[in-house]
Amino acid sequence: MTTNHLISEIKKKQSFLCIGLDVDLDKIPQHLLQKEDPIFEFNKEIIDATHHLCVAYKPNTAFYEAYGLKGWRALEKTINYLNENHPNIFTIADAKRGDIGNTSTMYAKAFFEDLQFDSVTVAPYMGKDSVEPFLAFEDKHTIMLALTSNIGAFDFQTLSVNNQELYKEVLEVSKTWTNSENLMYVVGATKAEFLAEIRQIVPDSFLLVPGVGAQGGNLQDVCKYGMNDTVGLLINSSRGIIYASNKEDFATAAAHKAQDLQQQMAVELNDCF
Repeated sequence: MTTNHLISEIKKKQSFLCIGLDVDLDKIPQHLLQKEDPIFEFNKEIIDATHHLCVAYKPNTAFYEAYGLKGWRALEKTINYLNENHPNIFTIADAKRGDIGNTSTMYAKAFFEDLQFDSVTVAPYMGKDSVEPFLAFEDKHTIMLALTSNIGAFDFQTLSVNNQELYKEVLEVSKTWTNSENLMYVVGATKAEFLAEIRQIVPDSFLLVPGVGAQGGNLQDVCKYGMNDTVGLLINSSRGIIYASNKEDFATAAAHKAQDLQQQMAVELNDCF
């Protein structure tokens, strides 16, 4: 999916919501555990109830890998269901991969060619030859960790390097890599005050912003500092939406939570366009 297509979907749906499909069998409604594939059934009902309110879905692959082969099969069924039934929705494999060049190429093939995701998250610590193999895929996007929302982000990401914070150095250097126009960046919603300076470095790039909702991030602050003239934001909410209820009404409850965020986003978009 191209960036222009994503922008078009944002305008049409009046939403830049990304829903994280992080399925924990200990948290999903008990009646689903009787199903042959409870992970997929949970995802399918969430997707059916919310697809008109969001522009992206982001399965965190750890929540599937933890269940071995059956978890990976559930991930494959989920992405196939999305691609077949909602091809205009942007899909993100939240895998946080990154390794030497030939290994990264294999990771990229796994998510872009086999599973047919539109994008994948990567960790940039090993440098350009660990990221450029992902960038080589046409009409696919690589979403690089820049400034994350976890407590440990301050252990390294904000250390001073060349008289500026390390995450800023990473942003600057990444712009020199081959096919860097295919880059997006992860910036945590709990770091909203950093967004203005990040926008000075990557004014036109899309930012994937997790942490709104359960982690305490504020949508209005993120938009104030991070929105550009083509929106340039994908706001992710996972637990706050998909676990709004653990009863049989879970999909309806998720839709209500998603709609609440979508309506807030529509207000912000009216100010943008």
